Amino acid sequence: MNMLNIISTPIGNLDDLSIRQAKTLATSDIILAEDTRSAKTLLDAIKKRFPELVKGRYKTDPYADSTDLTDLTDYQKPIVWSYYLEKEFQKLPEIIDLLKEGKNISLISEAGTPLVSDPGYLLVSSCIKRNLPITVIPGPSAITTALVYSGFNPQEHMFLGFFPRRENQIIQLIDRLKQIKTIFPEMVFVLYESPLRIKETLRCIDTSKLNVEVVICREMTKKFEEIIRGPVEEMIKRDYKGEITVVIK
Repeated sequence: MNMLNIISTPIGNLDDLSIRQAKTLATSDIILAEDTRSAKTLLDAIKKRFPELVKGRYKTDPYADSTDLTDLTDYQKPIVWSYYLEKEFQKLPEIIDLLKEGKNISLISEAGTPLVSDPGYLLVSSCIKRNLPITVIPGPSAITTALVYSGFNPQEHMFLGFFPRRENQIIQLIDRLKQIKTIFPEMVFVLYESPLRIKETLRCIDTSKLNVEVVICREMTKKFEEIIRGPVEEMIKRDYKGEITVVIK
């Protein structure tokens, strides 16, 4: 049956992979992956944890960006296509045609849920417009995990994606956040940030005199998970590595 499966994947700990996620990936014809290396790691984990799902599958290396699907057997499926932001528009017509032909296609991001600061919006919206079936398979989320870790009341929250890269854009965004806080004083903001840019973001928050509390969640669900609380001026002095989610109240 033709289906576009939008599959959430673990944000760090592969033990968070669900049976439904594993089964859907293992029975896909094609996996669209933001990062093919992460996809390979995920498929290898499925082989080890759920051998009953993959018996007789993955006989050949499926990680080539091949478009020849005519002679593929179940031993060669799923094949994995590289599908990052710059490729979305380029690959869209071919993927739509394959769905119309009855192919079972799964979309995954490097970690977490596709579309949320990751590729996939163009494909999903195109499928909806064409009445092609889609299903969403939920799973771990850095956003909700960080919200809980923060200890802030999560009832009113807003996801900001990644902060802008330029200082003037960051300052403009912070000014808009101040305006939002005047209307929704209990609003909590969640954002992703790069370890290379987190200090600059913190400096902008500090110099803006924005009266907020900040919690930094680093490497969530992984071996070196760390939840950092305290004054922003102290956070600026630290060095950061890994995946970072910031919660601001």
